Amino acid sequence: MQSSSSVIIGDAPLAPAQVVSVARGGALVEISDGARARVAAARAVIDDRAADPHPHYGVSTGFGALATTFIAPERRRQLQASLIRSHAAGTGAEVETEVVRALQLLRLQTLASGHTGVRPVVVDTYAAMLNAGITPVVREYGSLGCSGDLAPLAHVALAAMGEGDVRDAHGELMPAADALSAASIEPLVLVEKEGLALINGTDGMLGMLLLALHDLETLVTTADLAAAMSIESQLGTDAVFAADLMALRPQLGQATSAANLRAFLRDSPIVHSHKGPEDGRVQDAYSLRCSPQVHGAVRDTMAHAALIGERELASVVDNPVVTTDGRIASNGNFHGAPVAAVLDFLAISVADVASISERRTDRALDPARSHGLPPFLAHEVGVDSGLMIAQYAAAGIVSELKRLAVPASVDSIPSSAMQEDHVSMGWAGARKLRRAIDGLARVLAIELITGARALDLRAPLQAGPATGAVRDLVRTVAAGPGPDHFLSPDMEAVTELVRSGAVARTAKEHADV
Repeated sequence: MQSSSSVIIGDAPLAPAQVVSVARGGALVEISDGARARVAAARAVIDDRAADPHPHYGVSTGFGALATTFIAPERRRQLQASLIRSHAAGTGAEVETEVVRALQLLRLQTLASGHTGVRPVVVDTYAAMLNAGITPVVREYGSLGCSGDLAPLAHVALAAMGEGDVRDAHGELMPAADALSAASIEPLVLVEKEGLALINGTDGMLGMLLLALHDLETLVTTADLAAAMSIESQLGTDAVFAADLMALRPQLGQATSAANLRAFLRDSPIVHSHKGPEDGRVQDAYSLRCSPQVHGAVRDTMAHAALIGERELASVVDNPVVTTDGRIASNGNFHGAPVAAVLDFLAISVADVASISERRTDRALDPARSHGLPPFLAHEVGVDSGLMIAQYAAAGIVSELKRLAVPASVDSIPSSAMQEDHVSMGWAGARKLRRAIDGLARVLAIELITGARALDLRAPLQAGPATGAVRDLVRTVAAGPGPDHFLSPDMEAVTELVRSGAVARTAKEHADV
């Protein structure tokens, strides 16, 4: 669905929310007048160097390990087309539309910077493709994250040339030439420097980082709410989340998660029911008591990753670049190391949040630890299995998330005849982070199903306003206590509530967060 609002390209660095709005919401893009003037001025520099008999990398030479090979003027258009065709060497499954749109948008921002040397028509073509909903088919494997996301970006450039396959605005697969024709977009015929400018960038890994951070904002709040449901239904205490105790360790993320837990457990009759001196327990297990410490760590990791993402959004990533004083200068800014490192960092934190969530779920199902709940929350113990296998699913996902937490950024592998002898693997880090986020949403959904059933089984005691409202939301798509039934649809439906942000929004609305 296309948004009627436009995102202006060229006046200022894009904001993360703008990237999400174009990638997911179909917002239109518009090139500023200032950007057009800068693009034209930079192109004039390239045209001047193209006439120079002395070689200039990317303008009158080959690429990578062939950088010292001079290319005669009459062969340069073929050189640019050959670069794109040869580099569009991705393989595997199609990458998601939102990722490709983010990649297209971020490359467009760099093209509009006036530092890449492309003609204005290139900028206009990329903008027109985005606005027409033309999404090039990009394959999952092929990028080493240096020189940027070469293969994914080459697939986009290939489509702009009218070659390869695309998805149209309705998701239909078709030849790029047909899609461009239907949108009245002329295929590009690339000239000097333009092939390099279209493929040298960290746009794919950056786009996936920004989408991941957007998703995690919702998921980490959902994790706080899921923890609150588990603490409440397992007769845990909220006293350990007191603001003065949190102030003794001034970690910002921890303080935010603890404040959420206090708000989500506020006015809970269940928590109030066991606050007196008759409750002889000294302290809860770590998975309950230390929830803000673990959830807070991912919040702090997200804050660091967001800082790196914002810096990257303000960057011009190309090689060579046209400098403000008119030089054409080679550089190494295409290396994805800054982005790759935080992608791996986030995958570690995602695995940790999912791990503590699964431990809370397991406690609810164990009568030795759940403080009075039936085994596996089953209706008729021995006949019914309750949520036994739902916990198996969570455990299986957490096990995979631990494997996905192994860093990709330390696994450099040389390429291009040792010219590119150290690469970032940032694209791979981003791909596994997307899978990890999907797994976290599912693990949290299983904890919510468990917590909702456990709260029901505490009747006649009532849940608090926030946890009770989320329990009621879960009940709109998943059955409550009773004989065993087909559980998988419940898990899928609650996962969708988590992903959509409905759980987090409901909790906030009933807790004044």
